[in-house]
Amino acid sequence: MLQFIGRRLLLLLPVLLGVILVTFVIVRLIPGDPCVTMLGERATPAKCEVFLERYGLNDNIVVQFWRYMTNMAQGDLGTSIRFTRPVTDLLAERLPLTMELTMLAMLFSTVVGVLLGIISALKRNTIIDTITMIIANIGVSMPVFWLGLLLAYVFALLLKGTPFVLPPSGRFTAGVALQDLDVFWGLTDLTGFKKFFVDLMSNTVLVNAIITGDWHIFWDSLKHLILPAVAVGTIPMSIIARMTRSSLLEVVGLDYIRTARAKGMIERRVIRKHAMRNAMIPIVTIVGIETGALLSGAVLTETVFSLPGMGTALVSAILARDYPVVQVFTLVIGLIFVVVNLLVDLSYAYLDPRIRLE
Repeated sequence: MLQFIGRRLLLLLPVLLGVILVTFVIVRLIPGDPCVTMLGERATPAKCEVFLERYGLNDNIVVQFWRYMTNMAQGDLGTSIRFTRPVTDLLAERLPLTMELTMLAMLFSTVVGVLLGIISALKRNTIIDTITMIIANIGVSMPVFWLGLLLAYVFALLLKGTPFVLPPSGRFTAGVALQDLDVFWGLTDLTGFKKFFVDLMSNTVLVNAIITGDWHIFWDSLKHLILPAVAVGTIPMSIIARMTRSSLLEVVGLDYIRTARAKGMIERRVIRKHAMRNAMIPIVTIVGIETGALLSGAVLTETVFSLPGMGTALVSAILARDYPVVQVFTLVIGLIFVVVNLLVDLSYAYLDPRIRLE
């Protein structure tokens, strides 16, 4: 197990290096001049020369890449051209929301998708199976932006004044203030990675509320995330439901399942203990893939629900030619995607003892 983890961590380095290199080259191939984008009508040749000199954009791409890698090795991820702030500060502000949204969406899609898939498989070729698969097909065919607007209309307008009303936008109610964890712990002089980690936890609203014991903020933030999580998690839920159905149907027809039933084991135990464990491998694979896809593809959801996450920040950075922000945000998404797939691979050995990672 440790050897497998060590090999995968070593393979992580060239993958991340490839992500950095490809992103670094592609953002500079995008048509447009950062100086003209930033300064607009004030972008005279003299000002643009100073601008490019200031951010080191007048050197050739090889020199720029070497400087960028050298600074990164020293812990400097660069400064945003658009906001003139360290990229790590922007990352600490934007990443928590996207992570919270992704985790809640995957929790919804996994739980509901697996349940629908199990019900559909156990009720194969019945009206329940048909209805379940119709729901799954509708979910996978429904555009996220349309579903988001529909959910906001129903739960914020039609159900207004009822206990089921949910906020249509924003991260939490106006006037709600989070407590800085560095002040909470008395660690106001932190620098470097420690400061970034504390800022990250401070901006992770649900974690911040749990640490500080502010349950009003916790429930308020959770209510604001329900509609976006359902909207962005509907497509993965539908895919997981269909995968669960097909995988479970394949397993329940095997000999060892018939043997378990012949021994008199109750059906619920047969499905839970024997069938589902072997059927989970393709399901876990889909969950890992969809987690990475949600992390990098929540732009529409964040836009519809006015959420300041990584998706909207990344699109804005691309349009503004803010190279440092694009490079770091893309690298973080790639890193999380690789780590999630590593966890998926490790789960195979647990789900199926016949698989030996070594």
